[in-house]
Amino acid sequence: MKRSTRLLRLTAVAATAVVALAACGESADPSSGEGGITPDTLVISGVPAEEGTDLSNTYAPLIDMLEQELGIPVEFQPATSYAAVIEGQRTGKIHIAQYGPLAYYQAVQTGSDVSVLGAMVKEKGVEPGYVSYGVVPAGSDIETIEDFAGKKLCFVDVSSTSGYLYPLKGLLDAGIDKGDWEEVQAGGHDASALAVASGDCDAGFALDSMVDSTLIEKGDIAEGELEVVWKSDTIVEPPITVYNGLETELREQIAQIFADQANQDHLVANGFCEEGACDLTDQRIWGWQPVEDNYYDSLIAVCDATQAEACNAA
Repeated sequence: MKRSTRLLRLTAVAATAVVALAACGESADPSSGEGGITPDTLVISGVPAEEGTDLSNTYAPLIDMLEQELGIPVEFQPATSYAAVIEGQRTGKIHIAQYGPLAYYQAVQTGSDVSVLGAMVKEKGVEPGYVSYGVVPAGSDIETIEDFAGKKLCFVDVSSTSGYLYPLKGLLDAGIDKGDWEEVQAGGHDASALAVASGDCDAGFALDSMVDSTLIEKGDIAEGELEVVWKSDTIVEPPITVYNGLETELREQIAQIFADQANQDHLVANGFCEEGACDLTDQRIWGWQPVEDNYYDSLIAVCDATQAEACNAA
């Protein structure tokens, strides 16, 4: 199947957030419901941007709110790779999943019956979108991405949109042939940036907020320790999805919650977290908001340009 056809399928799935579909996977001790399953415990999962981070605390306000609204237990299930999240949601063992854009693309291509609840929003009122950085140690003689040829480069993971797919396009656009670099998969955006700062990689890639704020605020790097020598085009924000095998009314309720209540304003106003201490996920977002059906279509152009193996998941 051509990638254009696959992305049409992806977009169509994103548009069916409240369409009833028959359950096609297993969940832990589910009870039957009209149009799907109602699990004893609703499971949320995702992959940390920072290697080794415990995401459960960063989802705690959302989990508390979902439990109150839905009347069932909700738990966070940690994962170390998007492949594990994709498989868990495809089989119905994970009911809500936070993906990177490319991982979502892979999930749909490999048979996951999921719908997009919304995209991450870093700040209230700001349009969804972020960029990938190409970074080098301060004082490096590497001044542009063209200078990355023949160097040891740190990426995040082959399923990472900002940590691999867009950087790959940047390298190819710079006239560097595939393989004309030594490749390291660091496992996290923080690990990639820190490996560059320590000199373990000559250059590397990480999402913008990791370099601009997260690692500096944590004291892991000093301001100015890394120099940004390349920025990607704007990348679509990561989606959070729901498993379509859930009982129809439950799935509709979850979709409504994410449209109206999965944000700092609501969570603070209703006592689920405190003002100034309510950043959600390890990317410290304001919340999630619905996006247009074609929001993730830009991935097809990047996949066509890179012919990345991850885009051809089947």
